[in-house]
Amino acid sequence: MGLQGVRAVFFDLDNTLVDTAAAGRRAIEEVINILQSKHHCDEGEAHMICDKVQEKLLKECHDPAKVCITDLRISHWEEAIQETKGGEANRNLAAECYFLWKTTRLQHLTLTEDTRSMLTELRKIVRLLLLTNGDKQTQREKIEACACQPYFDAIVVGGEQKEEKPAPSIFHHCCDLLGVQPWDCVMVGDSLDTDIQGGLNAGLKATVWINKTMTMPVNTSPVPHYIISSVLDLPALLQNMDHKMNASLETDKMVSINDVHDSANIESKKC
Repeated sequence: MGLQGVRAVFFDLDNTLVDTAAAGRRAIEEVINILQSKHHCDEGEAHMICDKVQEKLLKECHDPAKVCITDLRISHWEEAIQETKGGEANRNLAAECYFLWKTTRLQHLTLTEDTRSMLTELRKIVRLLLLTNGDKQTQREKIEACACQPYFDAIVVGGEQKEEKPAPSIFHHCCDLLGVQPWDCVMVGDSLDTDIQGGLNAGLKATVWINKTMTMPVNTSPVPHYIISSVLDLPALLQNMDHKMNASLETDKMVSINDVHDSANIESKKC
């Protein structure tokens, strides 16, 4: 039995279904260890190199037509090492750090058993789609690493489309893939700027913000329809939405019946 008015749910990937931030921290720890143990960096230098790389990742602007993501990210490490230690650029060390970071991060990107179970059960009643922004190579590697393909009816990567979230076009493309309308769909994600704003831009039925801390920023914008602390709370939220919708329909039905009775009474008086 499906949910009243909800035919599809779109899920973000990073920090929604998988804890990319935690995996990234584990990867950085590994790089710090190897910089100290193998390459004789002191603790401060190792941390500074990794901090600089993370700053570069946050500011990253990637044009796949000009440079592949691998070369770009090796350059991040190369620049960070040179900025910290001085001297000549060391491309080999940069590549070693990058591939260790990348491999370790992918190893720790996993769908928990609870998340797998939740998706399996949810897919019995609605269609599921994975919608993730980012470079196509990077995101496809993450998808492969966490083995989430079997849980979705479709997977859409922003880097493979003309526009990414929050553009309405990518959401409408997702609707077309599933054969549904925007007002049939719910978007679930951790980013207000891309997931929630995008869902609102596209006219989806509802947006659900994953806010693990459950602390609200001052003047939150955009405003999501719902907030939960974990993606595992979603089924209960959807059921609650369903109950409210059914209650509303019952109210509308009673109003309609009363209108019919009133009309009948009026007609009787006219006779």
